[in-house]
Amino acid sequence: MTGRLGLAATLLVAWLLPSLPIAAATPSSTLVIAKNIDDIISLDPGEAYEASGGEIITNVYDRLVRFEAEDVSKLVGGVAESWTISEDGKTFTFKLRPGLTFQNGDPVTAEDVAFSLQRVVLLDKTPSFLLTQFGWTKDNVKDLVKAQDPSTFVFTLDADFAPSLVLNVVSSTIGSVINKKVAMEHETDGDLGNAWLKSNSAASGAYALKSWTPNESVVLEANPAFHLGAPKLARVVVRHVPEAAAQRLLLEKGDIDIARNLTADQLAGLSGNADVKITSQGSADTFYVALNQSDERLKNPKVREALKWLVDYDGMAGSFLRGQFKVHQSFLPSAFWSSIPDNPYTLDVAKAKALLAEAGYPDGFKIEMDAFNSAPWTNIAQSIQSTMAQAGVDISILSAEQKQVWTRYRARQHQMLLIQWSPDYLDPHSNAETFCRNLDNSADSKARTVAWRNSWFIPELSKLTDEASRERDTAKREQDYVTLQKAVLDDGPYVVMFEPTFQVAMQKDVENFVMGPYWDLVFYRLATK
Repeated sequence: MTGRLGLAATLLVAWLLPSLPIAAATPSSTLVIAKNIDDIISLDPGEAYEASGGEIITNVYDRLVRFEAEDVSKLVGGVAESWTISEDGKTFTFKLRPGLTFQNGDPVTAEDVAFSLQRVVLLDKTPSFLLTQFGWTKDNVKDLVKAQDPSTFVFTLDADFAPSLVLNVVSSTIGSVINKKVAMEHETDGDLGNAWLKSNSAASGAYALKSWTPNESVVLEANPAFHLGAPKLARVVVRHVPEAAAQRLLLEKGDIDIARNLTADQLAGLSGNADVKITSQGSADTFYVALNQSDERLKNPKVREALKWLVDYDGMAGSFLRGQFKVHQSFLPSAFWSSIPDNPYTLDVAKAKALLAEAGYPDGFKIEMDAFNSAPWTNIAQSIQSTMAQAGVDISILSAEQKQVWTRYRARQHQMLLIQWSPDYLDPHSNAETFCRNLDNSADSKARTVAWRNSWFIPELSKLTDEASRERDTAKREQDYVTLQKAVLDDGPYVVMFEPTFQVAMQKDVENFVMGPYWDLVFYRLATK
């Protein structure tokens, strides 16, 4: 038996290597996805904050509560079977499903759940602000987040929030439940297992992480004991294929089942291929240019407004982005309740020149813009470079892999930066908190939001953002988010441009691959072929 398993693994690895002859077809029990995954920095749920890593975590870890593949719009129990909320909305009590086990056979207990949420705060990595906003700190989190008994988990807020918002927050990747025993067995220098969990898992989800080889592949294997039933396919392989043209070629030759990053032209070229089908899904992502307010030029409100008039939104959406992007200039995606449809900016070079002159830059200026080095980012960056040059704004594009761009952004080392934002959970506060909140602009701030990354210090908007998160009157809360969106449209350090439509090309026999509106709602376990 061991020899057969070893042979199977050897054959799989050989099949994955790009230098070997093209395979006739993908293995019948394996779903093979081609995707640009160079943004993966870590697969630890307490640290990962990138789209590709989050998608893998979604399929490997179960959570306290979550949105599931069967209905991505409905919040249901994950590890928790039921929950109650105290009358003051501050104490949440969860009863765990009986009989749950981790992938190694250990029982899932309330202590594992408490440890998992506590370690997000204790690790203090990028996503920790999602939980520290509840008033949880390294000093109090073990008192406020704890196991009441082996099957009962309780947490108490040290701040006021709408209960629905709180549940949505813990439904995100930071609510993933980690096997405490396994994590602590691999602890190094008090890191709560972080170094090991970057590329290993201690989970109870639908798939187990078998390997992650940076810039090569992620391999997952089905967990037959998953509480909603074993996945339909035994294995999922996500291959790192950054070039869209290479993805198309692999799909047409049958070497992959799904291509995730094809351009509009490549998708149009596949329209006559009877062996391939294309599906579309509206997205909750936001594409924007970030303007660092530590740069004196970008700090000038007239300069910020001028740059918003120097983007050919409609031209891009109608040409190389056609069918895949629509113009959307609010930080709240149109799929969210309270999103406004206002798109006031168009390409208007004359208006931009006048604003730049008023700001003291009649001849424009030279500036750098970071961008991912893959499609469609390179084309978007070049379009922005071209139109801004018409008003004298001379952009040097700094192209790099996704993880490098993200690292520069989080360190506030950029001037301008072309990027996207995906919500952490399905509530307007997910985007409002990051785009509209920065009460501490110091380098060691704990709330490292998008506003903070761009050095936009906004006490008044932050106050309104906090008020909206606590408001229980839905109509009043909606109006608060409308006010926030209009304020950011007028004055924010973001040139918000598009929300995409995910178009996925796949072999005709692939069914039930669930592509939700953002990375946290992409599910592999129902897929068949």
